[in-house]
Amino acid sequence: MPAYGLFPADDFRITTGTCPDCQGLPQAMWFFRSETIAVPKNGLPLAGFSPTLPLPQDVATWAKSVTPGSQPLYPPLIWVAAPDIERGVQLAADASRITTQNGMLNFSLVPQLPLNRAWFDQRSRDYFCGRPVKIRGNREGDSFVARTLWPEDFRLPDNAPSLALADGPAAIRDWLRAQPQGGAQSPFVVESVWWRPGAAAQQAGQAVFGLMLNGAQGDDDEAHGGHFAVMTGRIGEHGAIDDWLILNFYTLDAESEKGIIAAPVPLDNYLGDLNSGQAWYRPSYMLVARLREARTAVHVQSAFGRVYNQFYRHQFAYQHARANCAGISVTTLRALGWQVPGRGPESWLKATIGLPLQAIKTRSLSKGKALFDYLTEDRTRLYPAAAFAEIAADLRRLAAGQSGRPISEFERLLAEDVEEILLVRVPQFPSSRARGDWPVESSVEYAARVPKDPAAQQIVPVPARPFPDALRDPQAPAEPPLRSDYAVLAWGLALLLMILFILQRLLA
Repeated sequence: MPAYGLFPADDFRITTGTCPDCQGLPQAMWFFRSETIAVPKNGLPLAGFSPTLPLPQDVATWAKSVTPGSQPLYPPLIWVAAPDIERGVQLAADASRITTQNGMLNFSLVPQLPLNRAWFDQRSRDYFCGRPVKIRGNREGDSFVARTLWPEDFRLPDNAPSLALADGPAAIRDWLRAQPQGGAQSPFVVESVWWRPGAAAQQAGQAVFGLMLNGAQGDDDEAHGGHFAVMTGRIGEHGAIDDWLILNFYTLDAESEKGIIAAPVPLDNYLGDLNSGQAWYRPSYMLVARLREARTAVHVQSAFGRVYNQFYRHQFAYQHARANCAGISVTTLRALGWQVPGRGPESWLKATIGLPLQAIKTRSLSKGKALFDYLTEDRTRLYPAAAFAEIAADLRRLAAGQSGRPISEFERLLAEDVEEILLVRVPQFPSSRARGDWPVESSVEYAARVPKDPAAQQIVPVPARPFPDALRDPQAPAEPPLRSDYAVLAWGLALLLMILFILQRLLA
């Protein structure tokens, strides 16, 4: 049955952000006024939010008031991007026509966005030709204009081969880096790294909780850290994964060069959208936990509905150090009671010295402050690869009863429900884009990837997306100061004291 993650697709209506009678937040609808979305039908229970509490307190307060899985709460919307779907499609060799279950259709692609620097080419046609494909797009008479392509043979096998993997996040990191270029040109692979003795075999409809990690881009020097998201869903027929829901966060305050907007997104769209799909520009990795019961996955999904409500309302902003894709996700899981291990900051000393040096070198105080915030942030929250490795390793320990700490109620339920843990590698789809690689997880690795000459660095400038003042809520809590704000004050005070000391000595 078609679904959006854990939710039946029949519970939603397809519309756009200009829908006049939808019950969604005005702020959320504003971002999608020109996009195709699925919104919960009127009367279904929606995730709420506190207009006055910061994100961690809001989620934690809500989590303490409900029993996990007691009632699924619907997100404000799901970004489906296009209204029509065809499954089991065969693409003609020249990509001019497709064979569907109901006959032949003319075939074309949506336009390439102006700032998207690579596109579908002959290599793409060769890759998708000869395999069953799911497409999203617009059916127009005897023609189909595709926005998303997804290989339907990318699915969970009935019995995934076992992979002996050492305990700990280092083993996960090694798995991510085991293939050349992070597996960008490797086959699609599913491997089982933990199985509960006596657990039932995989079956359609079984709930899953998962993590999505996308690698480094090969043509964007701001994207070597990769991208991270939490996902939920149910295993489809014959192990299908395309309907799982990716809880994706990107900045809302700039127009993405690939058209990405932060939202819950079906997996096939998240990876296979011709402009915004992650698989078109880097390799990807997934951790998938098969669950005996859906309760913890439902709890996570409902919590993230609250997060999206706050995010669309601009109660907190996306920030690359404090609140990026990994930071928002880890903060939410911790607020639910999952004690995700932290790696701590990279170096307070380097940050303290680096702030003024970077500001002087670049003639930009904001860049000096950004460096300080990066180097002093918990690396589990900062680096997508670190978040993936730490959560994956911790989940294995929880499931095996080897966490080595007192566990919360949420952790206890999650540990009870996990029946199998899988690691999945998704290759980069061939196109005119340069191949990606595994994502870095330190400033040293990042610096090694970026050309020393600024003129040689590949960075795509993007326009701002100003949020209308009329949609702001005066009750919303103010964002707390950045760590770098305090550092600038400390440096200013130190300089002032130094000047006073020198003057005192000169005048003595």
